[in-house]
Amino acid sequence: MPRKLISSGSIFESEIGYSRAVVDGDFVFVSGCTGYNYDTGAISPDVVEQTEQTILNIEAALTEAGGSIKDVVRVRYILPQKSDFPNCWPVLRKWFGDVRPAATMIQAGLMEEIMRIEIEVTAKKSTV
Repeated sequence: MPRKLISSGSIFESEIGYSRAVVDGDFVFVSGCTGYNYDTGAISPDVVEQTEQTILNIEAALTEAGGSIKDVVRVRYILPQKSDFPNCWPVLRKWFGDVRPAATMIQAGLMEEIMRIEIEVTAKKSTV
C-alpha cells in the first residue's frame, strides 16, 4: 500500500513543508495539531477550548485517513505551561477515556505565543 499524505489546509503545512498526517499501511501518524479552527483561522485564548478544537482537528485527519479516534495507540501532549494540563483532563477523558492510549505530557514552548497546547497522535487502523 503506497504512503498517503493528508493535508488540513493549514498555512503551516505549506510554509514548513510537512503533512497533517501520513498513512503508512495500517498506521496513521498525525503531526502535532493545535487549537486553530482551519475553516476560520481563529484560535481561542482558552486552553480548554484549544484542546477541544485540537482533537477535532486530529479527528478530521484520522477520518480522512480511514481511521478514528478509537484507533489512537499513542498520544503526546505538549504545553508551554504544565499548570494548564489538569484543566484539559475533562476534554481528554471525553475523547480518550475509553481508548486509553499510551501518553506523554511534555512542557515546551510552542511556535506561537497564543498556542497553549499541541497534541500529536499515532493510530493503528482497525482491520475489523
